[in-house]
Formats: sequence, structure tokens, C-alpha cells
Amino acid sequence: MAASNYLESVLKQFHYYKLLGDKTIERLSEEDIHWQYNEESNSVAIIVKHIVGNMLSRWTNFLTEDGEKEWRHRDQEFEDSYKDKKELLQAWKKGWQCLFDAIEPLNAGDEMRIVYIRNQGHTVQEAINRQLAHYPFHIGQIVFLGKMLKGKDWESLSIPKGESATYNKEKFNKEKQRGHFTDEYLPPN
Repeated sequence: MAASNYLESVLKQFHYYKLLGDKTIERLSEEDIHWQYNEESNSVAIIVKHIVGNMLSRWTNFLTEDGEKEWRHRDQEFEDSYKDKKELLQAWKKGWQCLFDAIEPLNAGDEMRIVYIRNQGHTVQEAINRQLAHYPFHIGQIVFLGKMLKGKDWESLSIPKGESATYNKEKFNKEKQRGHFTDEYLPPN
């Protein structure tokens, strides 16, 4: 059984949010990734560490084990321990690969299977939706921090300020077509 439109769509959306994180992290210096507004706030490095910890826990043996693994130490995810940007990027890549390795083999028949997170049953769709809300929440924080840190040197990741009318005019000058909103951002498979 082939992947459903739902699974194709969520994969595109996860790739899109990964891309937003990639582009933001790429623009930040070593110092930038460790910057915190105050002791109670999170740096980009801490947010990445939390996302990666969550991904490895949720997506490792996704269909057969509880998504909250015994080996996960969530509280430690909020301690900045990456020694440099290279280590952060290796972890980021590993987390995303774990997610894609879990979702890509799924098919429409898997969507209503039950998986558990902290002993609470979710359909596969519900578990995916839970993470599809969680990761963009934190990636938005990463992008926001990037914008704050880069100030006037920030390059927009979407429609630049003041360019909405031009963007919309270009879109409405094209024929109507079926597509996914990420198609213009992501390379074809």
C-alpha cells in the first residue's frame, strides 16, 4: 500500500521546517548559537538539543516502543552542552534522520495503528500531528532568535517585509493549480 496524501504532506512539512532551522542555524555564529536573553531563556543550542532529544525518543522504534524512552533525560536537554556549531549540526542531522527513517516507510494502512507516548495511546496520525505542532513551535523560536541576533542583517526566510503585494501579484498571475505550499521551497524528490 502506498503512502497516503497525508503522509506525503507531513513529510513535506517536516522537510520545510527542517529547512527553516537549517537556514537560520547556517546564518548564526558560534557565539550566536549559545546566546541567551537571560538565565531562564533558551539559546538556539538548547532548543536544538531539546528538539533532537525529543526526536530520538519519539521516532526510535516508533511503531513498537513507547515514544518516551527510558534512556531519555529530558531535563538535561535544557543544559547547553554542545561544544561547537559542528557538534550541534551533527545532532540536528541525526534527529531529523531518525524522524524521516520512521515516517518514510509508513503507508496509509499504518495511519490508524496505535502507538504510545508515556503510556497514552495515539493513532499514528495523532502522534505525527503532535510532533508536527511541537517542532515548528521550537523552530519558530530558533528563527525568532536568529532575527533578533542578526537584526538588520537578517535575510527573510519567507516573504520579506513590504513585499506581500508583489508576492501575491506574482502568485495570482499564474493559473490555478494543485500543489503543496512547500513546493516552492523544497527541491523535488
